[in-house]
Formats: sequence, C-alpha cells, structure tokens
Amino acid sequence: MTTLVEYADAPAEVRAVYDAIKAARGVPDVNNFWKALAVHPPTLKRIWESLSAVMAPGALDPLVKEMLYLAVSVAHGCDYCIASHTAAAKAKGMTEVQHGELLAIIGIASETNRLAQAMRVPVDPQFDV
Repeated sequence: MTTLVEYADAPAEVRAVYDAIKAARGVPDVNNFWKALAVHPPTLKRIWESLSAVMAPGALDPLVKEMLYLAVSVAHGCDYCIASHTAAAKAKGMTEVQHGELLAIIGIASETNRLAQAMRVPVDPQFDV
C-alpha cells in the first residue's frame, strides 16, 4: 500500500503545496494523488507547478482540457486518473452524452491506432507535416 502523507504529518514544504492546491481548487483537503506524491516533496512541487501551468486558462477551454486528460488516462489505463478526471470533467459541465461520445472516440481511436501500427501503414505524404 502506498504511503499517504496527511496534512497534520506533513513537513512545511509539503504543507505549502497542499495549501496552494486547496486554495486553487477551493477544497478542504487534497486528494490521495497529492498525498502519495508528498513522500517526495520535490516531485510533489514539480508536478503541481507543471499541472497548474498546463491546465491554466489558455486557448483550450477548461472542459476540453479535462476531457483530453481523461482520454489520455483511459489510453494509459490509469484507474485513479480516469476517476479523478471524469469527476473533474463532470464538474466543468461534461454531460453523460458528451462522456459517452468521448468514450466512443477513445475506443475507435485505440482500435484504428493498433491496426495502423500492426499493419505498419506508411504515412501518406499529405499527412507528413
């Protein structure tokens, strides 16, 4: 079982990251992913800073970002990330219809990717950008 670092037991450098996460997300406690990363404070800090930068407002809308994160999580088979980012996408407005359509896209993309890879299909010149 993975060690989870609770706020009360955390060193100051971990508490600082936890405080930043709680403030940014408006939550009373951080989730288990962050508590697991806290066993190595430099990794906790680096991942939070990177995630914050990537998921910050930008050209892609927040729901699209969560749905992309969910798609990658499904592709990588991360149960924790699937659960976390499904919840986050729903909190940002993803409907059941959108979720179903996203899963259909993930499924067909996975199948066609595997077929193209297995068949070693050469890339068409017009796609090679």
